[in-house]
Amino acid sequence: METLSSLLPIIIYILLIIFLIVAIIIGIKVIFALNKVDALVDDVTKKVHTLDRIFNVIDLASDKVTQVGEAIIGFFANKVGKLFKKKVKDMEEDEDE
Repeated sequence: METLSSLLPIIIYILLIIFLIVAIIIGIKVIFALNKVDALVDDVTKKVHTLDRIFNVIDLASDKVTQVGEAIIGFFANKVGKLFKKKVKDMEEDEDE
Protein backbone atom coordinates (compact mmCIF):
# COMPACT_ATOMS: atom_id res chain seq x y z
CA MET A 1 0.00 0.00 0.00
CA GLU A 2 2.90 2.31 0.72
CA THR A 3 4.28 1.83 -2.75
CA LEU A 4 0.91 2.69 -4.23
CA SER A 5 0.65 5.91 -2.20
CA SER A 6 4.14 6.96 -3.29
CA LEU A 7 3.70 5.79 -6.90
CA LEU A 8 0.28 7.42 -7.51
CA PRO A 9 1.46 11.08 -7.17
CA ILE A 10 4.36 10.34 -9.53
CA ILE A 11 1.96 8.92 -12.15
CA ILE A 12 -0.35 11.92 -11.77
CA TYR A 13 2.57 14.34 -12.17
CA ILE A 14 3.78 12.53 -15.28
CA LEU A 15 0.26 12.62 -16.76
CA LEU A 16 -0.05 16.34 -15.94
CA ILE A 17 3.29 17.06 -17.63
CA ILE A 18 2.18 15.13 -20.74
CA PHE A 19 -1.14 17.01 -20.73
CA LEU A 20 0.67 20.34 -20.42
CA ILE A 21 2.99 19.52 -23.33
CA VAL A 22 0.03 18.45 -25.51
CA ALA A 23 -1.87 21.62 -24.59
CA ILE A 24 1.12 23.78 -25.54
CA ILE A 25 1.50 22.01 -28.90
CA ILE A 26 -2.22 22.40 -29.64
CA GLY A 27 -2.04 26.07 -28.62
CA ILE A 28 0.86 26.70 -31.01
CA LYS A 29 -1.00 24.98 -33.87
CA VAL A 30 -4.10 27.06 -33.14
CA ILE A 31 -2.03 30.25 -33.25
CA PHE A 32 -0.60 29.31 -36.67
CA ALA A 33 -4.08 28.45 -37.95
CA LEU A 34 -5.46 31.79 -36.70
CA ASN A 35 -2.62 33.65 -38.45
CA LYS A 36 -3.52 31.90 -41.72
CA VAL A 37 -7.21 32.73 -41.24
CA ASP A 38 -6.33 36.35 -40.48
CA ALA A 39 -4.31 36.61 -43.70
CA LEU A 40 -7.20 35.08 -45.64
CA VAL A 41 -9.71 37.51 -44.11
CA ASP A 42 -7.45 40.45 -44.97
CA ASP A 43 -7.21 39.25 -48.58
CA VAL A 44 -10.99 38.87 -48.84
CA THR A 45 -11.49 42.30 -47.31
CA LYS A 46 -9.20 43.89 -49.91
CA LYS A 47 -11.07 42.16 -52.73
CA VAL A 48 -14.44 43.24 -51.33
CA HIS A 49 -13.27 46.86 -51.12
CA THR A 50 -12.30 46.75 -54.80
CA LEU A 51 -15.80 45.53 -55.62
CA ASP A 52 -17.37 48.26 -53.47
CA ARG A 53 -17.00 50.81 -56.27
CA ILE A 54 -18.81 48.57 -58.73
CA PHE A 55 -21.66 48.05 -56.28
CA ASN A 56 -21.89 51.80 -55.69
CA VAL A 57 -22.18 52.41 -59.45
CA ILE A 58 -24.85 49.73 -59.76
CA ASP A 59 -26.72 51.23 -56.80
CA LEU A 60 -26.57 54.70 -58.33
CA ALA A 61 -27.81 53.41 -61.70
CA SER A 62 -30.62 51.53 -59.98
CA ASP A 63 -31.68 54.68 -58.13
CA LYS A 64 -31.73 56.71 -61.35
CA VAL A 65 -33.80 54.06 -63.17
CA THR A 66 -36.23 54.02 -60.25
CA GLN A 67 -36.56 57.81 -60.34
CA VAL A 68 -37.23 57.80 -64.09
CA GLY A 69 -39.79 55.01 -63.67
CA GLU A 70 -41.54 56.90 -60.88
CA ALA A 71 -41.62 60.07 -62.99
CA ILE A 72 -43.19 58.22 -65.93
CA ILE A 73 -45.73 56.49 -63.71
CA GLY A 74 -46.52 59.81 -62.01
CA PHE A 75 -47.06 61.46 -65.39
CA PHE A 76 -49.48 58.78 -66.58
CA ALA A 77 -51.26 58.65 -63.21
CA ASN A 78 -51.74 62.42 -63.36
CA LYS A 79 -53.19 62.19 -66.90
CA VAL A 80 -55.55 59.36 -65.96
CA GLY A 81 -56.60 61.24 -62.83
CA LYS A 82 -57.42 64.34 -64.84
CA LEU A 83 -59.39 62.24 -67.33
CA PHE A 84 -61.50 60.72 -64.56
CA LYS A 85 -62.04 64.11 -62.92
CA LYS A 86 -63.43 65.44 -66.19
CA LYS A 87 -65.78 62.48 -66.49
CA VAL A 88 -66.96 62.90 -62.89
CA LYS A 89 -67.56 66.64 -63.45
CA ASP A 90 -69.47 65.89 -66.65
CA MET A 91 -71.61 63.31 -64.84
CA GLU A 92 -72.33 65.73 -61.98
CA GLU A 93 -73.32 68.46 -64.43
CA ASP A 94 -75.65 66.05 -66.25
CA GLU A 95 -77.27 65.06 -62.93
CA ASP A 96 -77.74 68.71 -61.91
CA GLU A 97 -79.61 69.52 -65.10
